[in-house]
Amino acid sequence: MKNLLWLIRWLVGLLFIFSGLIKVNDPIGLSYKMQEFFEVWGLHGFNDYTLFFSVAMNSFEVLAGVAIIIGWKMEWFSWLLLLLIIFFTFLTGFALFSGKIKTCGCFGDCIPLSAAQSFYKDLILLVLILFLVVFQKKINALLPVSWSIAIVTASMVLSVWAQLYVLKHLPWVDCLPYKVGNNILKQMETPAGATADSMQILFTYQKNGKPISFDQDHFPEDFDDSYEYVSRKDVLVKKGNGLKPAIVDFSLKTLSGTDTTEAVLQTKGQYLLVLVKDASNLDQWKVQLGKSLKDDRLVNKTMPVIFVSAEGTKIQEAFPAYTVLNCDATVLKTAARVQPTFMLMEGAIILKKLSYLDAEKLQ
Repeated sequence: MKNLLWLIRWLVGLLFIFSGLIKVNDPIGLSYKMQEFFEVWGLHGFNDYTLFFSVAMNSFEVLAGVAIIIGWKMEWFSWLLLLLIIFFTFLTGFALFSGKIKTCGCFGDCIPLSAAQSFYKDLILLVLILFLVVFQKKINALLPVSWSIAIVTASMVLSVWAQLYVLKHLPWVDCLPYKVGNNILKQMETPAGATADSMQILFTYQKNGKPISFDQDHFPEDFDDSYEYVSRKDVLVKKGNGLKPAIVDFSLKTLSGTDTTEAVLQTKGQYLLVLVKDASNLDQWKVQLGKSLKDDRLVNKTMPVIFVSAEGTKIQEAFPAYTVLNCDATVLKTAARVQPTFMLMEGAIILKKLSYLDAEKLQ
């Protein structure tokens, strides 16, 4: 029994630490996933607090994992983890059985799990944590109280600090398709062997008071004006294999609406994209960004600088000397975790990706 408890403690503890640290690397990613759940449930009022929830959740996962491994306050943390895993199992179960959310963000964007994989993982964890709850009194602390408190406190402080850092300076590990070295045009290509869903149009008409349904290839031979249209719907005939481009919906448009995506991504030589999702916190970074762009030591004056935003008109008013293009806000949420974000480009290849606070690294 003692060896089994030891094994379960390490397995559960390491899994929670691993899960927490992956999301510590990108707390905004988890906050977006929380917003997705809240949108589905109609709880729009919570959207403004998701980043706080994300930082707190990630830090607690790391702290709880450490506490379980060293056996500190097992009467607290075994029950807290049980409540947490019940909540996670509810979320992953909802995603799986409702079909409204494809991934749950359990391991962030670095290790994407399907809703089914996440749900079954949580069921296994639920069983293991129940085991810890039942036998918590048989688990002894590995370290003196003072050392346990110091380690748990340090894990909490470091987790919070790490998240506050990446919120200003971008994640240390970029697991998204807009990472350094990627070619955006190639990321937009459909993968080899991809098959799309096969759909069929099903029509419903009424004749002589009776409903009659048929698809687009099998109209009745006597079809005429005596058939009264009722409805039509698309029916899935054969599901595709789910393969799709890593980047979808990436489009750059002028403020007048002209698509200029390929023209920009085929630019010869280096150029700088300044990604700004919106103008919501413009006053906080406008002055510093302006100074960085005018600094010859950071930005070569012969290098084109293009702002990309979902609110192009507002950004153009703030930076009238620069070209401004519009882009979908969801795309920018993925491409730029910090606002604004610099992407140094050569053609369609991302050479560097930096927070505006790290502009000195452009050269």
